[in-house]
Amino acid sequence: MLIGVSFALLDLADRQKLNLKNTIVMETGGMKGRRKEMVREELHGILTSAFGVENIHSEYGMTELLTQAYSKGEGIFSYPPWMRVLIRETNDPLTLAPVGSTGGINIIDLANLYSCSFIQTQDLGRLYPNGTFEVLGRMDSAPIRGCNLLVYG
Repeated sequence: MLIGVSFALLDLADRQKLNLKNTIVMETGGMKGRRKEMVREELHGILTSAFGVENIHSEYGMTELLTQAYSKGEGIFSYPPWMRVLIRETNDPLTLAPVGSTGGINIIDLANLYSCSFIQTQDLGRLYPNGTFEVLGRMDSAPIRGCNLLVYG
């Protein structure tokens, strides 16, 4: 496995073309202000070409949560039963958006025995009827976030 934040994987791709036929490449999201933001399709296209793999896996999570969601490709994320992803209306944070529509991502994580995390992110996403979800990007003017900023920023 090759796991890295998006900007670091792009830095590696710029420096070294690799043929990783039997390797899972997983990006953990975000440019963290280090590179130009790009849509997932563009990012994954660059990485699949540079590393010689068919698809790029993804991880979606944050420091405040104990649980992460994972995608095996195509940007569609699955999560365990103790986690819930809800999509809220972008103009009314107290109203849930209908399944299939775009809105802000809310997460409930029951992983900790003594607490429960309720997170209202500034990420845009879409929830599908089968319970999977897609992360479409950050809301306009949302601040840069990520645990990597603790190291790099």
